[in-house]
Amino acid sequence: MTIQLIVFLPLLAAIVAGFGNRVIGNVPAKIVTTGALFASCALSWPVFIDFLAANRSAEVVPVLTWLVSGDLNFDWALRVDALTAVMLVVVTTVSALVHLYSWGYMDEDPDQPRFFAYLSLFTFAMLMLVTANNLVQMFFGWEGVGLASYLLIGFWFKKPSANAAAIKAFVVNRVGDLGFMLGIFGTFLVFGTVSIPEILEAAPGMAGSTITFAGMRLDTMTILCLLLFIGAMGKSAQLGLHTWLPDAMEGPTPVSALIHAATMVTAGVFMVCRLSPMFETSPVALTVVTIVGASTAIFAATVGLVQHDIKRVIAYSTCSQLGYMFFAAGVGAYSAAMFHLFTHAFFKALLFLGAGSVIHAMHHEQDMRYYGGLRKEIPLTFWAMMAGTLAITGVGIVGLGGFAGFYSKDAIIEVAFASGTEVGQFAYAIGVLAALLTSFYSWRLMFLTFWGTPRWIQSEHIQHSVHKTPEQAGADTTGGYHPHESPLSMLIPLGVLATGAVFAGFLFHNQFVEAAEGAVFWAGSLAFDEHLMHEIHEVPLWVKLSSTVAMLTGLATAIFMYFFGKDRPARLAATFSPLYNFFFNKWYFDELYHLIFIRPAFWLGRLFWKGGDEGTIDRFGPNGIASVIASGSGVMKRFQSGYLYTYALVMLLGLAAAATWIIVQGAGA
Repeated sequence: MTIQLIVFLPLLAAIVAGFGNRVIGNVPAKIVTTGALFASCALSWPVFIDFLAANRSAEVVPVLTWLVSGDLNFDWALRVDALTAVMLVVVTTVSALVHLYSWGYMDEDPDQPRFFAYLSLFTFAMLMLVTANNLVQMFFGWEGVGLASYLLIGFWFKKPSANAAAIKAFVVNRVGDLGFMLGIFGTFLVFGTVSIPEILEAAPGMAGSTITFAGMRLDTMTILCLLLFIGAMGKSAQLGLHTWLPDAMEGPTPVSALIHAATMVTAGVFMVCRLSPMFETSPVALTVVTIVGASTAIFAATVGLVQHDIKRVIAYSTCSQLGYMFFAAGVGAYSAAMFHLFTHAFFKALLFLGAGSVIHAMHHEQDMRYYGGLRKEIPLTFWAMMAGTLAITGVGIVGLGGFAGFYSKDAIIEVAFASGTEVGQFAYAIGVLAALLTSFYSWRLMFLTFWGTPRWIQSEHIQHSVHKTPEQAGADTTGGYHPHESPLSMLIPLGVLATGAVFAGFLFHNQFVEAAEGAVFWAGSLAFDEHLMHEIHEVPLWVKLSSTVAMLTGLATAIFMYFFGKDRPARLAATFSPLYNFFFNKWYFDELYHLIFIRPAFWLGRLFWKGGDEGTIDRFGPNGIASVIASGSGVMKRFQSGYLYTYALVMLLGLAAAATWIIVQGAGA
């Protein structure tokens, strides 16, 4: 009953808040949804702790028979194992805190019941995904989170940019989902079942087999894994299918924290880890996963260096950290990937919600160039974001300990080196470089936001909020406006997440990645390479120190750039303007896709519209035959006058014509 309550309480809450809406009012809708999520969270943690203590084994809880059709049959069942337990606490904890945070952040929104219903609906779909016992059920949750993401990104539907971002997210994810669907179809074709346990049990026996695909004879497992990974690329915003994630920041900030930092975007990582025995049979697929993950990590980190919008910096940071998780999975360290997923959920949700607190204080101004000096104005938010920054940059001392990212990110970098493969060495080098860039853009965000002189008066948002011009403000450089700390409903989630950002790595490191304890914890839920995880301890000291050196280098560079000679960033951007523009414009992926896909699609659409619809169908249809009929009916209408003598005349003329024809025919005979 526990697992059913965890999964279905958010659905029940979404139904009540969604259909009740304004009938029940804002406060009851918020109480129902937030209460349901905290209840699910409270039930999830004991399940997770039981697996940590090895007091619980994997189980499958049936719900109902879903479909029986020939050889295809499957139930709706909830699978609970260590992998599921990790995702349960991640999803329910972050979602519960986001619900509570939204009480303050969305307090002035006129449509709060709909917002909270969408949040709970998303949580239910995500829980369905992570508890799936078969691929169809996983796909149900997969599409459910896609739908909820669309609804939440476009929540402010009167805002054109929000609508455009929601559509973009939906369309780009459909590209990835096509690959995921083909992977599911192919898996059923090969294995004759969609049951995940049965597929994983049979997967090693399919290693080396071949299948005809696109007219070629190819390795079966490579094709299946690559198709499934395309789905993961879309959902987890990997390079090539990443373009939707930054634009999704148009949604409310709590949405960014819930969907685009801690939960939905990790679905692809979860899926690869869940199906890890399949991926283990294909070295080619694992190589692709590693290269794509490492490439995404460095791509997103370079773009994050130069963004001005505080939420976009954190969004590209998310994209980069997901790259870390994927290349960890690619080198066979699935447990390290899940460990980083776990710690990342705390500190990235913290950073997003902290950014929301800053935005709330600054009257929805998101440009960091108009911040400055906020650590004295909103000290609690400052310390929360400081904890998140220390965690994501991996601050710690080798042999002693550190913040959450120090344990999880460093484990990924070290295991990439320990893998001993060429692609692993590539991932290691990229991981260290990305760590340096992560440190720089994270501290850049902190320095621009919380240090320096206030630059608020330069913002139009702030000027309008205090109704003063710079001239009216006089000597007061703040324009008469002083930011205010967020309400308690927003600060409590920040405090809880900050605690996770500080202690999550230290508390759970052994169970997740240590060779002996990890093998027990992950038993039966993912492929755990005990030898590889043991090799982490054998890497040279310089490898262990490399990420710390990278972190310190990034910090020192940020201090040098933003404390000593504050015009240096502008001068550097001007000196290297081609490179700066390349990074600022996100490597021109959007422009490239516009040229390759969007313009041809519009051209094709216009061709069918102007040439096909108007030029052919309308020309010979409503504007052709139909117009002839209309013209003819207009002529014939003149004979329908309604007068008796007119009809008599027509009849007489007809009779005369008939008689004439008969006479002519008779004379000819």
